[in-house]
Amino acid sequence: MSTQHAAGRYAPSPSGDLHVGNLRTAVLAWLFARTTGRRFLIRMEDLDRAVVGADARQLADLASLGIDWEIPVVYQTARRDIYRDIIARLHDAGRTFECFCTRREILEAPSAPHAPHGAYPGTCRHLTGAERAEKIAAGRPPAIRILADTTDFTVTDLLHGTFTGMVDDFVIQRNDGTPAYNLAVVVDDAAQGVDQVVRGDDLLSSAPRQAYLATLLGETPPTYAHVPMVLNPAGVRLSKRDGAVTLTDLAAAGVSAATVLSHLAQSLGLAGRGEAVDLPTLAGRFVPEALPREPWLLGPTEWASTP
Repeated sequence: MSTQHAAGRYAPSPSGDLHVGNLRTAVLAWLFARTTGRRFLIRMEDLDRAVVGADARQLADLASLGIDWEIPVVYQTARRDIYRDIIARLHDAGRTFECFCTRREILEAPSAPHAPHGAYPGTCRHLTGAERAEKIAAGRPPAIRILADTTDFTVTDLLHGTFTGMVDDFVIQRNDGTPAYNLAVVVDDAAQGVDQVVRGDDLLSSAPRQAYLATLLGETPPTYAHVPMVLNPAGVRLSKRDGAVTLTDLAAAGVSAATVLSHLAQSLGLAGRGEAVDLPTLAGRFVPEALPREPWLLGPTEWASTP
């Protein structure tokens, strides 16, 4: 699948405007890529839900911070046939099975010893053809799961070091026919030559599954950097309930994109309070090992001293 090499990326879901936490991760993804000589790509992960116009607003917000990227921007909805071909390839290799379980059934099923709550218990792994036909006739369309031959996989993370996480028979196609995130992200990264993935540390636990799938497809897993998130004072990820957290809302309150970048840089230890900076300046100061490891708690007074 690989056609290019050495790239980093930022891959938002165009379901709404980017908030300060999203923008901080995007800045970090750009810095990691550019300071290591990589190309930088934007990919819209729009398989699940997309709000009309959100992609254009997201791109405009990224550009207002000084982030640049190679064109074209890739949209996952334009790549459905590619995902289906990969799923068919895995099926032909005997690496998938149909699953008729609901989420509730999975949560209520007995788990294997030491398996995390919610790990797939293997219920549909060995259904007979007659059993599958009976479930389909009863109106239960199947999801497609990977037939995993391991229970864990180890990845390398630039901030977290060596990380070993669970691998179960995870879904690669939902029961409505939509390719699952864990498949699409692996296929797209490989096709675009992405060998460095920078994203929020809430996704660290999904990296072993994705790296394992990459190896099944004959690809080398990327190097990861799962960066700390931005949380509200209660320790919860940001949302519109936290007030002005998007560039549009902040601009309405008199806070410019340049000021937002300054605050993001300060939160990363790359600028002083109120210092005017741009991305090339931050790239000259960027030392991954010196990045904070704890989340940035964004309080309502963050912008109070903004000129």
